[in-house]
Amino acid sequence: MRQLASAGMGFARACVVVVVTMLVPAVWAAAVALWMWWWDGDPWSGIVPFMWACIGTLALSRPVCRTVRSLVAKWTGTVIPTGYRQAGPVARMSTGYWWNGYSYERTSRDAHLDQQWRTRWRDPATWRDLRFTAIAPVTAGVICAIPLTGVAAAVLGLSQPALPARLIGVLGLAVAIGGAPYTWRSLEPVAVRFLRPSPAMTMADRVDELTAQRADTTVAQAAEIRRIERDLHDGAQARLVALGLSLATAEKLMETDPDQARALMREARAGATTSLTELRDLVKGISPPVLTERGLIDAVRALALDSPLEAMVDADLQLRLDPPIESAMYFGIAELLTNAAKHAHATRVRISIARDDTGIVVEVEDNGRGGVDERAGGGLDGLRRRLAVFDGTVEITSPAGGPTRVRMMVPCESL
Repeated sequence: MRQLASAGMGFARACVVVVVTMLVPAVWAAAVALWMWWWDGDPWSGIVPFMWACIGTLALSRPVCRTVRSLVAKWTGTVIPTGYRQAGPVARMSTGYWWNGYSYERTSRDAHLDQQWRTRWRDPATWRDLRFTAIAPVTAGVICAIPLTGVAAAVLGLSQPALPARLIGVLGLAVAIGGAPYTWRSLEPVAVRFLRPSPAMTMADRVDELTAQRADTTVAQAAEIRRIERDLHDGAQARLVALGLSLATAEKLMETDPDQARALMREARAGATTSLTELRDLVKGISPPVLTERGLIDAVRALALDSPLEAMVDADLQLRLDPPIESAMYFGIAELLTNAAKHAHATRVRISIARDDTGIVVEVEDNGRGGVDERAGGGLDGLRRRLAVFDGTVEITSPAGGPTRVRMMVPCESL
């Protein structure tokens, strides 16, 4: 029974592979049939079917390759990166025209369409997909067609009264049952070999990613510097100026009105205390002292104590990471705690800090309402960009109704 079940599942998968890989050859077969139907001796009569076949191939190549990647990931767990180039932003100029990185267009729609076609034509992945649609039918498609051929031979042979035909039918059935669990596996090596990005494409994508990360880091640093300057100017600096004026006034009143001078001295002392508190809060926002002095785990525990949620920190190991990594993970956890309290309306949260073979892993799980909406430019998007600088990843699981689980991983050797 187990063999039959495996054969049935393999036969179904082989049928799916044959259908997917034979879509483009079917388009060309239909074009040839149409040309033969139209052909009246004029050699130019095949231009229209040929053009339609080319357009159909170009339109189907990317969906076919996306489907193959999805099937390979679902059936074998092997993830094949797409490597497609992403279109950049479209900006409206002061003249009213739209710039898409290649040309100026009158409307936003025309700019996007022109950009998409130009990006696709210049993308090496487009030609890689076209190559795969030509190779897959004669490799994985033919191999996966073996069980289908065996079933067809079994049906035709066993329906005939002649003994040789029945023997062929039995042989076809044996080939179908024996080959079905294995023939569909030919799709994985073919897809990995011909669909994965080339080293040059991978390097180019990595350069683009690092360029974007550098730009994000520069913008974030500039914004942080402006915030610090604004806080110093509006807070501590103003109080220190007022403190200096109070001391100068008290100095003048020391001999003529000692009581008023003492009152001003008390106000100056209170102002100095307030300024010191503001400076401490400002420094804490840049880098908490406990993080610098005692490391990530103790800083997270202190953060959990200050949180309005019932927070539990699970971290038995003792580790010290590079300061930039510790800071990124700390502020990432702080962002998640804020989201759990403000948006998810959670009451409890569990923070787990552990290590594995790849690096440091932090999981934050709350009992909130779930349904996290990760929008561009939001806090979670910023968290992804912050960790991407260190090749870190963020995985979010948040079904409607909760719970929300966020897993942050940063590869590092400072463990």
